[in-house]
Amino acid sequence: MEDNLALTIFLPVSLGVIMLGLGLALTSKDFHNVLKAPKAVLVALFCQTFILPLACLGLVYLFNLEPALAVGMMLLAASPGGTSANLYSHLAGGDVALNISLTAVNSALSIITLPLIVNWSLAHFFSEGQAIPLQFSKVIQVFVIVLGPVIIGMWLRHRYPDFAKRMERPVKTLSLIFLLLVVLVALVQEWETLRIWAPIVGLAALAFNLVSLAVGYFVPRTVGIDNRQATAIGMEIGIHNGTLAIAIALSPFLLNNPTMAVPAAIYGLIAFITAALFGYWLKTRGAAHI
Repeated sequence: MEDNLALTIFLPVSLGVIMLGLGLALTSKDFHNVLKAPKAVLVALFCQTFILPLACLGLVYLFNLEPALAVGMMLLAASPGGTSANLYSHLAGGDVALNISLTAVNSALSIITLPLIVNWSLAHFFSEGQAIPLQFSKVIQVFVIVLGPVIIGMWLRHRYPDFAKRMERPVKTLSLIFLLLVVLVALVQEWETLRIWAPIVGLAALAFNLVSLAVGYFVPRTVGIDNRQATAIGMEIGIHNGTLAIAIALSPFLLNNPTMAVPAAIYGLIAFITAALFGYWLKTRGAAHI
């Protein structure tokens, strides 16, 4: 697997357009509502930090993955939610302000949790020790990609409300087009990776994706969090930042192991499809209860 220039450039641009569109639909009041009810944030962080790594470890043993793939799976589990989760949540009727807040908090928290989980995995699955440092630069990149366009969109809505309202639907449509293009580009660029490795790690990646979506939605619902916020958490927990995991796995200064990037690459392709189906199910389920 190789780091691809098309995805390196196209993905951040696409996410920027997507986040701008989300910003056009948000106001500061949305974030105040999240701060007034922190229960959803705490439940989401518990799922991300404790439940998912344990679930992933169980799947690693269940599918009997080789050490490099096992570490790659744990790296994926330790990665925070992906920025595309915000769009999927928006389309499924989730609380997007909660998504954006969770992405920011999860990214900051991963400065500590990601190295801890991955370093433990390296020590557990390999006889030789290897460590990765704290990833401040990667977290800053996530903040810029997520918060920058959102802030611009919110400013446009505040300063030019009529313009923002007119642009909300076209930008949402453009966001969907960009999302589909990202999926197509990823499929084309990583087809060989998918063909070779999918029989070995594909089922494990799919199982972890489905477990992540289920934990993210049903655990919050079990403890009394409303459907809109549970939808947001389900998307946030269910769509991990595969790009971050791939970058860490491939970096010569970090893990420098292409095999460890394979689970995240396959997971990313799977998640685009399963998240869309999950969002459609949530949307139709919500409509049935109206």
